[in-house]
Amino acid sequence: MMFQDRLDAARQLAQALEAYRERNPLVLAIPRGAVPMARLIAQELGGDFDVVLVRKLRSPYAAEVAVGSVDESGWTYVAPHAASFGADQDYIAAEKYEQLRTIESRRAQYTPIRPPIDPAGRIVIVVDDGLATGSTMIAALHGLRHRQPARLICAVPVAAPDALAYVRPLADELVCLSAPDAFHAVGQFYRHFDQVEDDEVIALLRD
Repeated sequence: MMFQDRLDAARQLAQALEAYRERNPLVLAIPRGAVPMARLIAQELGGDFDVVLVRKLRSPYAAEVAVGSVDESGWTYVAPHAASFGADQDYIAAEKYEQLRTIESRRAQYTPIRPPIDPAGRIVIVVDDGLATGSTMIAALHGLRHRQPARLICAVPVAAPDALAYVRPLADELVCLSAPDAFHAVGQFYRHFDQVEDDEVIALLRD
């Protein structure tokens, strides 16, 4: 399956999430790529839109590869393959510290625009533009579960099959439009996959 861009993927996800239309879902984006997607899905479903702040822990030798993730509370997920990518305990601790600083910076940017929406008792749909390792989605779902949503849903256009297996136990429902065996990177499934910048995120949160 090939998506024209993130908004095309979001429209298709909204159709797959039709059961939640007019049930006031809270649609949460993993920044930054999923932010325009989550906003459109929230509009389509008649729900609220916000962000969930998590960061991947980067491999020491290949920054695009996640060896784990951290959520806003500091809870850390370390992927099974982390050691094979050279990420030992000292490296994980240093990378966690750096990514928590990024989370704090983003919260400082985003919160004055729109205070975080409480997910307690809500139908919560967590959106990303795709899952390669599933690391950031794992951190997002783990953190949100402790905040007692009524139902917790993971929604992505495309994912590596292995990533789905890691994520599935953490969600009440998993909505994924495509999980091809020949998965190498999220961007390969989009004709246009431009980076989403902080200015765009801030503008979307302000609307």
